[in-house]
Amino acid sequence: MNTADTLVLGAGIAGSTVARILAGAGRRVIVLEARDRVGGRLWTSRTGGDVLDYGASWIHGVDGNPLATAADAFGLRTTEFTVGSFQPDGRPIAYYSPAGIRLTDDDAARFASDIHSFDVVLARVVTASERGTSYGDCVDAALSQCDWDDDRRARVHEFMRHRAEEQLGVWIDDLDAHGLDDDAIFGDEVVFPDGYDRLATHLTDGLDVRLEHTATRVTWSSTGVTVETDRGVFEAARTVITVPVGVLKSSGFVVEPELPDPVARALRRLEMNAFEKVFLRFPTKFWDDDVYAVRRQGEAGRWWHSWYDVSVPGGSPTLLTFAAGPCARETRNWPDTRIADSVLDALRELYGDLVVRPDRVHVTRWQDDPFSRGSYSYPTVGSTPTDHDDLATPVGGVLHLAGEATWTDDPSTVTAALRSGHRAAERILGRAVAFDELWS
Repeated sequence: MNTADTLVLGAGIAGSTVARILAGAGRRVIVLEARDRVGGRLWTSRTGGDVLDYGASWIHGVDGNPLATAADAFGLRTTEFTVGSFQPDGRPIAYYSPAGIRLTDDDAARFASDIHSFDVVLARVVTASERGTSYGDCVDAALSQCDWDDDRRARVHEFMRHRAEEQLGVWIDDLDAHGLDDDAIFGDEVVFPDGYDRLATHLTDGLDVRLEHTATRVTWSSTGVTVETDRGVFEAARTVITVPVGVLKSSGFVVEPELPDPVARALRRLEMNAFEKVFLRFPTKFWDDDVYAVRRQGEAGRWWHSWYDVSVPGGSPTLLTFAAGPCARETRNWPDTRIADSVLDALRELYGDLVVRPDRVHVTRWQDDPFSRGSYSYPTVGSTPTDHDDLATPVGGVLHLAGEATWTDDPSTVTAALRSGHRAAERILGRAVAFDELWS
């Protein structure tokens, strides 16, 4: 049967959330998913006994977060890992100087204090910035107000550059000044030792999900919608489009009539990033004990500057680093072995002959994924803080957009995806929906 009350395009967290709420309210819902699995950009590998999240990893702050509440309600096991938001401290981090020497605890604390004090100055500069100002412009302006020597400025500037890359996968000068306005973390950050994808499995349990159905055209009018896929045509009173910004902007996904403003205007100012994970599994551990992360300062850390110990108890010693922004673009066509060699060269500058060859390497390829075309969205220079919410403006009473790019307060996160799906369901049902309807 190819007709429904609502067609949901995409079985990621946004699509799964809206579909589950609507189905629970008695609506007939069909979810069309291009992949052969649910979860979208939640993707967990369980090869060789190791559990690795190739997509999203963290809940960035559990306090007051419905995503954390949902994970608890579904019985998903979490582990505290509070450095995923590129914080300068909060949990043990081994910092290495530009010369490759580990900073003392006092030196690391002084550096973290510089970052915290700079963030206060930067926030004022961003607030006062004019439209069309980049994050890099604001960092430079804020640094000019700090009475520091050149080395101190350089360390803080590179940290801010890496923050833009690791948080949003974009070069500091290509990110809008307000791109990291919602970078605050409330409560611990957590990861999923059994895999983040189990959240999607729970949310889609019992739903009518049609896997390997690639939507290519959405035709809408005041009377309803028609969705063309490679497996046939579907019709409904309305649709909720949750595909990533990269797909929305691609020639292979057509919306007719074209999306009107403010939706189209917001979409033009949002882009998909370049951000890949690099996992290296080793036969033995050679890095610092009792730290969550290792970070390298200076030019030597231009590409590979942060490594996260994602080993699990009883599992293989594993480090995670990121190819982000310019690094991700330049290494895009490199084979995994060449990327691994580059990362290992950087590690040897810190640990010398202690570094052993990894017995497994995996590099994600989200830039080349036809169903995402990048990892997640970011606001380009000239964007406005309202663009995320504007992208979710209902169209013609029949077309709704949801996903991580459509939520202003915490964009580019799984939390944003879940909240946006919840909002779309509320708009369709015309009433408030308690979050516990997702699991009750």
